[in-house]
Amino acid sequence: MEKKIYDNDLGTILLRTTPRATRYTLKISKGMITATMPEGGDEGWMLSFIEENRQKLLAALKKHPARPLLNEATALQATTFRVEIFRTDRNNYYMTLKEGILRIACPSGTRFESDRVQEILKDLLEKALRHEAKRLLPDRLMALAARHRFTCTGVRIMNSKTRWGSCSTRKSINLSLSLMLLPWHLIDYVLLHELCHTVEMNHSDRFWKLLNSVTDNKALALRHELKGYHML
Repeated sequence: MEKKIYDNDLGTILLRTTPRATRYTLKISKGMITATMPEGGDEGWMLSFIEENRQKLLAALKKHPARPLLNEATALQATTFRVEIFRTDRNNYYMTLKEGILRIACPSGTRFESDRVQEILKDLLEKALRHEAKRLLPDRLMALAARHRFTCTGVRIMNSKTRWGSCSTRKSINLSLSLMLLPWHLIDYVLLHELCHTVEMNHSDRFWKLLNSVTDNKALALRHELKGYHML
């Protein structure tokens, strides 16, 4: 069972009751607090629990704010295109990617605050990012591998939400389509990071020395810069 309540400081709070829960827990995801309690739990006790943790929750919300809604005011610049979202008189959603602009058309009555609408827009954006990632990243990875004499046995584009890339023991590399939200120098950093894992499968001193050698001694600076970006 679920219901939403609103707090002036904490924003929308999702109250969930589930038989799988064995205790009262609080979690923040995408800027919203989810309060979970066991089946038959006491809602009043949960509200008190939230109140007891108010200051911790406020601090956590500052670190993990809600992502802005995708809507007509969105000014998103991806690696190879910028996004324009607008309303039309048509009854369906559609998009075009041309001359560096991804245009997403929405029905005139679209409610952008709707979770379903956000899912649709995110799916369309994901489709465009996947297209660009498949078109550009494998060749770029192989070119970097050849330039720095790495051996890569394969590359796949994935929709990872937690890792920009990964490398298997067989020297096959997975890349997140979210890479196409980064500037090119950070994309190259991630590609080189994974290529270095074809030689060093951990993050030892040898790994960082190798990564430094192929990034003009900028590995740590690029790593720090990457932390300022978020995945789709």
